[in-house]
Amino acid sequence: MPEDSARRRGRQASGEVSGSLHLRGMGDPPPQSKPAPSSCGTEVMAEGRETVMGDGDVTPRGGPQPAGQHGEALMAELSELVQKVVKSSSWWERHGVDISILACSFLLLPAGFLCLRSARAVPFVAGVLALGVGHHTLAVKGSHLASHNALTHSKPWGKACAVFFIELCSAFTAEQATYNHVKMHHGYTNVIGLGDSSTWKVPFLNRYVYMFLAPIAVPVLTPLVALGLLREVEWKAALRTLCCMFLGLYCHYWLLLHVSGFQSPWSALLCMLLTRSLLAHPYIHVNIFQHIGLPMFAADQKPKRIHLMSLGVLNLPRNALLDWSFGHSLISCHVEHHLFPSLSDNMCLKIKPIVSQYLKQKKLPYNEDTYGSRLRLFLQRYEELMVHAPPITELVGIQ
Repeated sequence: MPEDSARRRGRQASGEVSGSLHLRGMGDPPPQSKPAPSSCGTEVMAEGRETVMGDGDVTPRGGPQPAGQHGEALMAELSELVQKVVKSSSWWERHGVDISILACSFLLLPAGFLCLRSARAVPFVAGVLALGVGHHTLAVKGSHLASHNALTHSKPWGKACAVFFIELCSAFTAEQATYNHVKMHHGYTNVIGLGDSSTWKVPFLNRYVYMFLAPIAVPVLTPLVALGLLREVEWKAALRTLCCMFLGLYCHYWLLLHVSGFQSPWSALLCMLLTRSLLAHPYIHVNIFQHIGLPMFAADQKPKRIHLMSLGVLNLPRNALLDWSFGHSLISCHVEHHLFPSLSDNMCLKIKPIVSQYLKQKKLPYNEDTYGSRLRLFLQRYEELMVHAPPITELVGIQ
C-alpha cells in the first residue's frame, strides 16, 4: 500500500522548513517524576482570553536558541490571530452551542429508555440508538470538554462538570483522566514514553481482534482500569469516584429494569453493554488514527509547541454522527484543539480556517486524512504501528 498520505504531507512540509530551522538537541527535559494528581487541575480560559497550559515548553538551559525563538514567535503570532476571534465571539459561540448539544443528549435519554419498552423492532432499535448516542455524547464529548474546563469559566463549576461527565457518565476517575490527558498527552504529544498514545496499544492482540472485537469490551474495561488507578489519588477523591461510578452504572441498570421493563438482570446488563459500546469502535479508532503513525520525538529533543502539534496531530473529515457524539475537537479540528486545548468544540471549528491557512502559509504541516484511509493503513501496518516501538524523528530542521 502507498505510504500514509497524511504522514507523507507532514514529512514534505517538514522538509520545506528544514533549511531555516535547526532543532537538534533542543526541546524540554523530561519530567523528573510523575506525581499523582490530587485535584481536577483543568485548564482555565479567562473571559475572552485563551490560556494554553500543559505544553511543557520551557527555555532550554544555556539561554534561548534562534530556532526556539522562531517557534515561539510563530505560536505567539498564531495565538494573537486566534485571540481576536475568541474576543469577538459571543458566549453562545464559546460555550452555549456545546452545552446545548450536551443538554439535548441528556434529554434524549428518557425517550431511549421508553422506546426500549416496545416489543417491536423499530422502536427498540431506536431506543438502543438513542441511548448509545446519548451516552457517548455525554461520556466522550462531555468528558473531553470538562477535562479541559472548556464548558465554563468558573473553576468550581469546571470541577463539578469534570466529576459529572468523567466519573458519573464515563465511570472513570476525574483526577487521572485530567492528568493523563491534559498534562501528559497534550503537554508531550507524540513524545516517546510520555504523551505518545502508547496507552492505546495492546500488542498481544492481532489487528482484527484489536480493530473490530476489542472495542466491545471498552465499557467493561474502563471502570476496571479506573479502579486500578484509584490508589494514585487521595482517599477522598477515590471515595467520591467510587460513589459516582457506582451511581452512574446502577442508575443505568435500574432504569432498564424499571422503566424499560427488562425481565432479567442479564438482559439489562447485555443492553447496557450494547448501548455503551455502540460507538466504541470509532472511539478507539479516532484515538489511534490521529497520532500514531505520525512523527515521534525523544523527550529531550522535542521541538517547540507549534511544530510538535503540526507534525504529530491529524484531522479527520467532518462526520455528522461523530461530530455530535465526540465533538469537532476530536474529529475534524484535532490540530486546532492541540494548539488551543481550552477552546470549546464550536470555537475550534470557528478558528479552523485561520489555523489551517496560517500553518500552510508558514509551510508547516497541516495533516489531514480520511477515516477509511487511516483504517486501511492500520490494518496493513498494524505490527509496525501498534506492536513495535515507533521510530524517533531526528530533529534536523523539524524532521
